[in-house]
Amino acid sequence: MADLITDPITDWDAAYHNGALEADPAAIFADWAARAAAFRAAARGDRDIAYGAHPRETYDLFLPEAAPKGLMVFIHGGYWKAMDKEHSSHFSAGALAWGWAAAVLGYPLCPEARIAAITRSVARAVEAAAARVPGPVALTGHSAGGHLAARMLCADAPLSAETAARIARVASLSGVHDLRPLMRTAMNAVLRLDEAEATAESPALLRPRPGAWLLAYVGADELPEFRRQNALIATIWTGLGADCAAQEAHGLRHFGVVEGLCAGDSGLTRWLTA
Repeated sequence: MADLITDPITDWDAAYHNGALEADPAAIFADWAARAAAFRAAARGDRDIAYGAHPRETYDLFLPEAAPKGLMVFIHGGYWKAMDKEHSSHFSAGALAWGWAAAVLGYPLCPEARIAAITRSVARAVEAAAARVPGPVALTGHSAGGHLAARMLCADAPLSAETAARIARVASLSGVHDLRPLMRTAMNAVLRLDEAEATAESPALLRPRPGAWLLAYVGADELPEFRRQNALIATIWTGLGADCAAQEAHGLRHFGVVEGLCAGDSGLTRWLTA
């Protein structure tokens, strides 16, 4: 892993502006939406399954040809304030290739919902999807979704003991694990984080559930803050007894790290479905 020592941060918005590394971020999101739509057109399963009362509290469940070996849950990113599950369906392809079912979650967004409420929504979605598919459960998410996936491994996560015990592995892809720096960004006008909520919803500041197994995965060419956030949770949780590793993917930036989920032969997919 390359040296993570960085200069003091003077521009907090730039420190978390992933789009600045891309020539055309909108083209990336348009490509995701088109690939997701094509995937849904060919996939087996059920769409827009409600798990709560909010219109965004739905998930899509994609099924393999045979009885599922387990369930992979994917949580989209967008800084808790943008994107939706319709951009993410194709990230199920790798799990399906290994005979796993895949649930792609929607959830309410800021500023309508606080991040603490989003955590509770995601927990309800995980409970609902796990009730439909037997066997082990693997969680993964990208960026804000990486935060939410890791949040489900915290000792105080709002999951039943039965569902929590089924979660075998979690991969946080470019996750934000300490939310406190975001209070310094302009986006906090939408996120509305204060010190209490940022502390209570930061996985790196919480205790991992006993038996937690987390992979913190980030692109080696990402912004320094995302590489630091990735190393942070692995360092702290390992010291608290969790089985936790941090990996940096050579040559990848923020929007590339999630692509491994599309391929059954990727190391990321193989680890999640092992």
